Amino acid sequence: MKQQLERALSAIILELFGIKMPIQLTRTDEKFGDYTTNVAMQLAHDLGRSPREIAAEVTAKIATALPSQVTTVDIAGPGFINLTLTDASLVQAMQTPIIQSWNGIRVLVEYSDPNPFKPLHAGHLYTTLVGDAIARLLESSGAEVVRLNYGGDVGLHVGKAMWSIIRTLGGENPDKLADVGGTDRPHWLGAQYIKGNNAYEDDSAAKAEIVAVNARIYELHASNDRDSPLAQIYWTCRTWSYDYFVRLYEQLRVTPFDRIIPESEIVPLALQTLREQLAAGVYETSDGAVVFRGEPFGLHTRVFINSKGLPTYEAKDVGLVMTKWRDYHFDRSIVITANEQQQYMAVMLKSVAQFSPEIAERSEHLTHGMVRLKGGVKMSSRKGNVADALEILEAAAAANLAATGQDNPDTVLGAVKYAFLKARIGGDIIYDPLESVSLEGNSGPYLQYAYARSRSILRKAEDLTMTTDQANITTTELTGFQPGERLLVRKLGEYSDVLVKAVDELMPHHVCTYLYELAQTFNRFYEHNRVIGDQRQCLRLELVRRYAGTLQQGLTLLGIPTQEKM
Repeated sequence: MKQQLERALSAIILELFGIKMPIQLTRTDEKFGDYTTNVAMQLAHDLGRSPREIAAEVTAKIATALPSQVTTVDIAGPGFINLTLTDASLVQAMQTPIIQSWNGIRVLVEYSDPNPFKPLHAGHLYTTLVGDAIARLLESSGAEVVRLNYGGDVGLHVGKAMWSIIRTLGGENPDKLADVGGTDRPHWLGAQYIKGNNAYEDDSAAKAEIVAVNARIYELHASNDRDSPLAQIYWTCRTWSYDYFVRLYEQLRVTPFDRIIPESEIVPLALQTLREQLAAGVYETSDGAVVFRGEPFGLHTRVFINSKGLPTYEAKDVGLVMTKWRDYHFDRSIVITANEQQQYMAVMLKSVAQFSPEIAERSEHLTHGMVRLKGGVKMSSRKGNVADALEILEAAAAANLAATGQDNPDTVLGAVKYAFLKARIGGDIIYDPLESVSLEGNSGPYLQYAYARSRSILRKAEDLTMTTDQANITTTELTGFQPGERLLVRKLGEYSDVLVKAVDELMPHHVCTYLYELAQTFNRFYEHNRVIGDQRQCLRLELVRRYAGTLQQGLTLLGIPTQEKM
């Protein structure tokens, strides 16, 4: 409906003034109408007329051209044009399906990206949940989505962990790995990484040994070694990490990834690309390393191959970008990482733009802030003071048990997911377990309860011998709304517009905000409008049914489970 009105108003402006321009309608407070536009003020300069004079001419034309869509049109303030929709238009907006604005577009969404040999921490949990929601939203709008997960199974962090593992095992003794219990393995690996990192930073002799182990891991991959004692330790611990990630994804109930790409897989292509583009002059040598000079582009210089001939994170990301293009030939590629990687990714993509501008133009980098527990300090996996994903879930479960006396995994998931998704991507997240599980306020459980309550109303109607057919009402009968009914229909009609905005901006928080406002609107409606037993029962039950359906669909797009009873 919004798009139809915008197109109609554009046609009116073209007819009246001979100016072709897009019109943007925005929602306004219900006491002013349903939509407003400042088109008259936009036209004032070009036409040399006052905005209110232009608005008067436009409103007169709207009244005669759109009688079935707009019931009243008013001028407010310096020249805002406010439109109030007819009941039929409100119903049409409420029934508008999700707009397939991304139909046929292949979109790669890369998120989560945990590193083997380290636990999946709170930041990875955030990107996992946000990435899953973005992928769902894109699919709902018709996109062909490919979910990718990229992780560092080679690199200095692996060298640090492997150095500590070998010391803990008393040498390269793979048989001793059997002593590490299955449930303890993720934490055990994380502890080894922390020990290795601390040694790397504090002990020069240990640092040299770690560098040597790191080089051996690259050699292990180059030779496809799976039999040496070092290889057996490496591949076993690597498998432990990936098994742990899969179990956690299942617990989170995120859509399975289409592909997990390990760093080791893309290193050959990364080195090949870098060497080719070094010869072409995109990269240059500096003190034995290969670098890209970012200063001419307002960026900074970064190393892509170090002086020992090993690829850095930058080089691997070049290999990843080229792998994605080779294997998927994407229309858009979206990567979600922490804010601290923003400049690093900008330099990497700018280097790619020098030899493959199309790939760089189609690539988009979304960043998020730090994730902290309430009252906590900035966390670092290198120092061991990071909250891992399991700790976040355990904190939510404990808070929910304390608040409700129930052990409900659906509620816990709803609490954590909504707490992470309701904030705009980019800022820091302060996670408060008690606030997240509250049944009052802007929380996941509040919306889960709102859905369960609506389903309870519908079940009660059925229990009173009212069959589904008797409860249904045709679209043509949805008219003549009373004030409370109209406000609910109006809010339901915003859903498709909100989804378009959330998808186009890649911002799931718009859906969260809308669902919370919708639940509040319904509560006001239900408080003042009797449903069962009222002479308008059939119409109001239909509104309850549509409300429940919208809540369920919106929560599902966020990956939040709905519950029939709570």
